[in-house]
Amino acid sequence: MSKPSRPGRRLLLAAALGGLAAPSLPRAQARYPTHAVRVVNAYSPGGTADVVCRILFGALGERLGQSFAVENRPGAAGTLAAQAVARATPDGYTLLYDATAHSVNPSLFGSRLPYDTRRDLLPVFLAMQTPNTLMRWPGFEAKTIPDLIALAKRRPGQLNCASTGIGTVQHVSLELFNMLAGTQINHIVYKEIAASRNDLAAGRIPLQFSNVPSTLPLTQANQAICMAHCGPAPIALLPDAPAMSEFLPGFETWEWNGVFAPAGTPGEILRALNAEMNAVIRDPGVTARLNGLGALTRANGIEDFAAFREQQIAFFADMVKKADIHID
Repeated sequence: MSKPSRPGRRLLLAAALGGLAAPSLPRAQARYPTHAVRVVNAYSPGGTADVVCRILFGALGERLGQSFAVENRPGAAGTLAAQAVARATPDGYTLLYDATAHSVNPSLFGSRLPYDTRRDLLPVFLAMQTPNTLMRWPGFEAKTIPDLIALAKRRPGQLNCASTGIGTVQHVSLELFNMLAGTQINHIVYKEIAASRNDLAAGRIPLQFSNVPSTLPLTQANQAICMAHCGPAPIALLPDAPAMSEFLPGFETWEWNGVFAPAGTPGEILRALNAEMNAVIRDPGVTARLNGLGALTRANGIEDFAAFREQQIAFFADMVKKADIHID
């Protein structure tokens, strides 16, 4: 083959140098997003996770001038949505909105998960964090946590507490309570949260672990009383509820929501999304709406959220093992 002429060589050299000098992202990507973004929500319409998701991404869409279209894909403890996003093109145009089950699933399902949580899904932003709560039927004889512990010890295996699934954070909260208090309160699983709320309000089941946003409507309607919350600090929306850790030191469990992207998504896009979502939660209008729900937010970077996820995965792995929680 003949050698390129000198002008040809100069053109090849210029092209090569131009390639070396090119930025890591094309200019079109630097203006991300240039079209609608798909947000796969692992939870059903109308629940806390869905409401918070739509508030945040609605505000983000207005801020960036593009639509963030929320697609609800519930089922299999959030694994259907997570699998869909893990397999999506990593270009920033498919995101996952997931919640606490995300950190339970690695220990609950193990090798049966159709994706690797840490490897295939990258943390972007911790969207919401709220303590769990323990509610009681207003007519229940145990009015306080010490009363409940004493009653449960007098009647081992005779008291019932509701949750909406095996391995949920509410179930884990009950197991943690039993471990720390030395009690044997039964776990009663409901398929639908509405059914458990109805039974709690009617006194058919005396206790239920929940979270702050789900607790507020029941306490405000005088259908339930919050015996304690599972966070470290007082909660303004539940001023009469003490922290569980006052009675059982070290007791702390959370509900949380977060945004994830498929592995391989450019770092520039991840950092841009994180920065913009931090800006969204500083908006007074957004803050007021979330605070009214009891959905607490805080500024966080990608590394902060990644560390939080690791802590949560480790916590649930320990609890699943100690309580022998499994799904057959």
